Amino acid sequence: MAKIKVLLPQFGMGMQDGEIVRWLKAVGDKVEVGEMLLEVEAAKTTVEIPAPGSGTLIEILVEEGNTTAVRNHIATLET
Repeated sequence: MAKIKVLLPQFGMGMQDGEIVRWLKAVGDKVEVGEMLLEVEAAKTTVEIPAPGSGTLIEILVEEGNTTAVRNHIATLET
C-alpha cells in the first residue's frame, strides 16, 4: 500500500505558517480525494483543506491548536 503525505499548503503569497484549527477526519477514517480533511487558520482567515488523495488517514502529525510551517508534513494517508 502506498502512502500519501498531507502537506500544509500555501494559500497566500505571504503565508509562512498556519495553525491547525480542527481535523474534520480522525485516524482510521477513509477519505476521498478532494474531501475536506482539516481547517487551517492563517492571516486571520480559516480555510478548509481537501485530502490530496483517497485512502485511510493513518496518522496526524500536527494536532489541533498547533502552528506549523507551509509545506510541512502534517498527516499521512494510506491507499
